[in-house]
Amino acid sequence: MRRTTLALSLSLTLGACSDPAPTASDTAPAADAATQPGAAAAEESASATPVASSGVSAPHGAPAPATPSRVEVTEFATGLENPWSLAFLPDGRMLVTERPGRLRYIAADGTLSEPIANTPAVFAIGQGGLLDVAVSPGFASDRTVYLTYAEPDASGNNAGTAAIRATLVDNALQNVRQIFRQEPKLSRGAHFGSRIVFDGNGHLFIALGENGERAASQRLDHLQGKIVRLALDGSIPADNPFVGRSDARAEIWSYGHRNQQGAALHPVTGQLWTHEHGPRGGDEINIPQRAANYGWPLATYGINYSGAPILESVGTAVAGTEQPHYYWEQSPGVSGMAFYTADRFPAWNGSLFVGSMAQRELIRLQLDGDRIVAEERLLSERRWRIRDVRQGPDGYIYVVTDEADGKVLKIGLDDA
Repeated sequence: MRRTTLALSLSLTLGACSDPAPTASDTAPAADAATQPGAAAAEESASATPVASSGVSAPHGAPAPATPSRVEVTEFATGLENPWSLAFLPDGRMLVTERPGRLRYIAADGTLSEPIANTPAVFAIGQGGLLDVAVSPGFASDRTVYLTYAEPDASGNNAGTAAIRATLVDNALQNVRQIFRQEPKLSRGAHFGSRIVFDGNGHLFIALGENGERAASQRLDHLQGKIVRLALDGSIPADNPFVGRSDARAEIWSYGHRNQQGAALHPVTGQLWTHEHGPRGGDEINIPQRAANYGWPLATYGINYSGAPILESVGTAVAGTEQPHYYWEQSPGVSGMAFYTADRFPAWNGSLFVGSMAQRELIRLQLDGDRIVAEERLLSERRWRIRDVRQGPDGYIYVVTDEADGKVLKIGLDDA
């Protein structure tokens, strides 16, 4: 493992997120700009221009902290192809997903295993592939893991997000069972989300994308652009907000989301926090409430690459929709989210870490309760596309870099 120490000055960068340049009618669905011909650089790969070191990322944004973090970075594991998600096991190993469809162990010394057998077939086009991995709250006894992935339809041309649960036995998944399927399948390679979060009360949330079909976020008979809430076995809880409605899917917890690639449970309040990509501008953090509408595409702080408004948008605020808890006018391209709760680095207590794909940074948001009071940018010089962020059992922050030769990085404060 290679270790370096960085004393970082803070700066913000201008970036763009994930709508491609629109057609003349501006009705084309959003696509993965990193992979679609002729599309502008997007949430997955955006050019960035430095601006003043103000520490303010939005009109209501938070200032930079008074004392910048001096961080120590260790390359913990290397040789991964577009790693997407990390999960820690009780025995000290990790699980890591690679977007082309592989799941591996990472040993305590950073060694990679051979791919674990019996993972689902994935739609590995654009942003699609094997996505999130999460370990059951009762893993020590049930050895259950959960995966989300892009699932192709019968034609192989379209896809949607799906989730499985399975028993992890040695180097294979057993008792694999699908517990969720996004319907209908509308994606041609864009906006699958997704993150899995357990609520501590026998349920899980799956944060989803809208498959690049903006209007679907507002349709309650579609599962695009939603957060869904399920029991751990995939059944639908009787107290979900839309249970019993013939015009709505009973899985839905909240709606009006765009492309959610970060989610975590607040360690004090127990509330779900998520973030999502805006188009060109307007990445946002939400604290999703039951049955609430988070506005996309009716309300957004972003625009199309042409500079024109989003076709369906009527402004930044719309009656009947929720405002974001926090937003960025210039899109970091957010992915991955972790609250810091460990004792190892007390200066980071009360922080929320968020990865940045477009601006290629690690963002630290300092909290006072639910209020974001400071924002710090880390690893700016390294230009890593940070896909996932996790707090390890050792109190370090671990991130994965979404590259063809991707890494797992171990990050801590250097007190020297």
